[in-house]
Amino acid sequence: MSQETDRVTLEEILAAAAAAASPAAAATPAERARWLGAVADALDAAAEELVPLAHAETHLPASPRLRGELNRTTFQLRLFGKVLADGEYLGATVDHADLQWPMGARPDIRRVLVPLGPALVFAASNFPFAFSVAGGDTASALAAGCPVVLKAHPGHEELSTRTGQIVREALVAAGAPEGMFDVIHGVEVGVTALKDPRIAVAAFTGSVPGGRALFDIAVSRPVPIPFYGELGSVNPVVVTPGAIAARGETIAKGYVGSFSLGAGQFCTKPGLLFLPEGHGLDDVLREAVGAVAAQPMLNDRIASGYEHKLRELRAVPGVSVVVAGTADGTGDVSGFTPTLLATTAKQFLAGGAVVHEECFGPASIVVTYTDQAELLDVLATLEPGLTATVHGEEDEADLVAGLLPALTRIAGRLLWNDWPTGVTVSWAQQHGGPYPATTAPTTTSVGTAAIERFLRPIAWQGFPDVLLPEALREANEWRLPRRTDGMR
Repeated sequence: MSQETDRVTLEEILAAAAAAASPAAAATPAERARWLGAVADALDAAAEELVPLAHAETHLPASPRLRGELNRTTFQLRLFGKVLADGEYLGATVDHADLQWPMGARPDIRRVLVPLGPALVFAASNFPFAFSVAGGDTASALAAGCPVVLKAHPGHEELSTRTGQIVREALVAAGAPEGMFDVIHGVEVGVTALKDPRIAVAAFTGSVPGGRALFDIAVSRPVPIPFYGELGSVNPVVVTPGAIAARGETIAKGYVGSFSLGAGQFCTKPGLLFLPEGHGLDDVLREAVGAVAAQPMLNDRIASGYEHKLRELRAVPGVSVVVAGTADGTGDVSGFTPTLLATTAKQFLAGGAVVHEECFGPASIVVTYTDQAELLDVLATLEPGLTATVHGEEDEADLVAGLLPALTRIAGRLLWNDWPTGVTVSWAQQHGGPYPATTAPTTTSVGTAAIERFLRPIAWQGFPDVLLPEALREANEWRLPRRTDGMR
């Protein structure tokens, strides 16, 4: 049964988040790390309750998928605790007064990052733990010191409510201020919250139309706010002739496994596979696709959208069906097997917007190219995304080097002889890219750098030490890594 937060409750939640902003910002990194650890412990303890709830609402398998995803969720909460302990995220920088500064006498000036304020996070449908209530956006915002108002996804409302209760109770028990976290439900409720002047920043994972509509609202407010949206991505994969000769069958099977994983409901699913003309892998591809068992989709709306997009793709001149997947045509979530389509580079260039856009679900297109020049022509037309992959051989370095500028232009993460559907949570991870992959290509929503989205810099000039924030005081009691007078 659909839930919707009433206006009175929404006002209470927004007021509490605003009231929590100052004490949250004043909390030490160690205190915030303790809060995150308490949330992770509480979620781990509730696994036997939460995993069945997630399975019932999303149709995703309990094991290994959902249990693994819950482990990922609690891991990243604890990882942000390590980010806080490390302290580099604050960017603390000290320039002492210098009468001999070449451009004229320099005052004492010190810079540090501070929390933006209450954050509105829109949960995703396809990862009910890792990109939802206690997912990466929430973890990084809380680590930054921003209270979070979480707009639940309608695809798993009961799970969202229960997870939200656990997170809220764990935070308060660990000493976080009341109002540090809460959950709201309802499309219009989310829009109302986004327009509220107490919300200082927002993050979103979902579709291009939905994310773009919210982004436009965020930047059209009387006081615009940062909006970090992860929207759509086709994630091209380029295979070189040398790779085909060395291990073509392995690549073909890996590709099928990647684009069909989770019924193709990954933002990093490879939607386009570029193979050299005469690759000889048609039979291998057919067999691999035909061996994939039917999988359910997350919900009726996503299933219906997938079927609609698939019909559009099949109607494009020059696009042929290599393997026709099964679907009952009613938008029901059950019984989907992968669909593999094929076309040539020339036909792809003539195919228009339909072949360039993400198809969210278990479908992908093989595009054959004649030579590097034709491949570069096609790559130049691709809209940016989260990833771009090359399968090649090291003795083809000149060929691959010629492709890298085009791939770098359209992706936030480049992969060599791997598949994009694995997105580890780490210090070096980049999960973002130029629009429409994200609305903010300088940021990431996965990995430790995700905390940067919820912080802003402030400089303190000429203040006595006693009035400076702890991160900038001369004694450096937090033992932060700092740049002082230009030296690390």
